[in-house]
Amino acid sequence: MRNTVLNYLLLPLFAGLSFSLSAAPADVRAVKEPVPLVSQTDAQSGLLDLNKADAVTLQKELNGIGKAKAEAIVAYREVNGPFTSVDELLEIKGIGNALLERNRSKLMVE
Repeated sequence: MRNTVLNYLLLPLFAGLSFSLSAAPADVRAVKEPVPLVSQTDAQSGLLDLNKADAVTLQKELNGIGKAKAEAIVAYREVNGPFTSVDELLEIKGIGNALLERNRSKLMVE
């Protein structure tokens, strides 16, 4: 009986204490101005430029493009120069018509 009474009294006390500690305000001086992200997408159209995007951005923004294919796209661009059209992606091993069509609406070439 005594354990039950202690549980009813102490459990809410400790639970309330942990909530009040986790809800304490952070140091206001630690908050700094947010740093804007620089993106390889065209700001007006929201399209990803194949000639400017790095491998990480390609991997993140395109469906079905993993690390190896993203690096292959960048390597192709370094060897052959800038892309002249989005269809030039078909020259890269592992990228076929289905993958290109899935991502065509997200891509552009300047």
